[in-house]
Amino acid sequence: MTTTGRESERGPVRLAGVGRRYGPRGPWVLRGVDLDLSAGRLVRAAGANGTGKSTLLRLVAGVDAPAEGRITGRPARTAYVPERFPPALPFTALGYLVHLGRLQGLGGRTARARAGEWLERLGAGQYRDTALAGLSKGTAQKVAVAQALLAAPDLLVLDEAWTGLDTGARAELDRAVRERVAAGATVLFVDHTPDRLAADTDTTLHVTAGRLHPDHHAPSRPAAPARARASETTAAPAPGTGPTGEAAPAGAASPPAPVVLAPSGGADVVRIVASGARPLPEGLPGGAVGVALADGGAEVFRVGGTDSDDLLRALLGAGWHVRRVETEGERS
Repeated sequence: MTTTGRESERGPVRLAGVGRRYGPRGPWVLRGVDLDLSAGRLVRAAGANGTGKSTLLRLVAGVDAPAEGRITGRPARTAYVPERFPPALPFTALGYLVHLGRLQGLGGRTARARAGEWLERLGAGQYRDTALAGLSKGTAQKVAVAQALLAAPDLLVLDEAWTGLDTGARAELDRAVRERVAAGATVLFVDHTPDRLAADTDTTLHVTAGRLHPDHHAPSRPAAPARARASETTAAPAPGTGPTGEAAPAGAASPPAPVVLAPSGGADVVRIVASGARPLPEGLPGGAVGVALADGGAEVFRVGGTDSDDLLRALLGAGWHVRRVETEGERS
């Protein structure tokens, strides 16, 4: 297995004493997480529903911030695919991918070429000019997978990303994961199929009641180079082994969160996280007002579900970067 110099020099993504709960008095979903995710490793998170798997993935990807502890070493090119993908955005499939590719640092021509390639690989090339709102759930999920792979991420986080894909697209995503690991990337995934990539997985993190219990495997593929393997994937379930209670200081968690859109569904309240330097128009739809997040790099807008599409259009029209869209209270 070969890696580029940049990838082989990259250190692990490190979670130190990380905990997450929703609300200052809410129950802890995860706590006392000490975890190193090394370059060139494939890691699976397993556990029953509601144990904190999705929360762990969102923390690693940078979609959520820890309530305590800190996360360091997250590469600039980080990508995340949620289980469900929201199609209610004013783009065609190709237009959306080109837009996100440019946000991830690709030139316009490169973004368009890679978008077309991934749509073809996943069996959705014929839908490149179809509006996102007109896509089936399975085709929308293919677009979600394509946006994560456009810029060859160094950290790829997949939360049930195979759900809704047809047989050919599932096999293609398997191949894409192996390609990223072979290139020195870290891949963390959850999937309901027990044997998904079983022969390629280096470590399984069993999540039980918010604690991690690692189970290391001997991979059947060639090992990563020594520098990439300097820190094996580890986790400690004990809540006191890391610096718990230490809030992550502003700017400590490296590079910005990935561009990701989580499902907005049809709930009464939708939460939109976006960032931008340009002024927003007065009187945003639904009376939405941006509230700055702790890292100072983004604002969160809460709006009724019936106004969420209009608010998204207003933010995008003003040149803002929409990081994610999610339904209030649906995290697990």
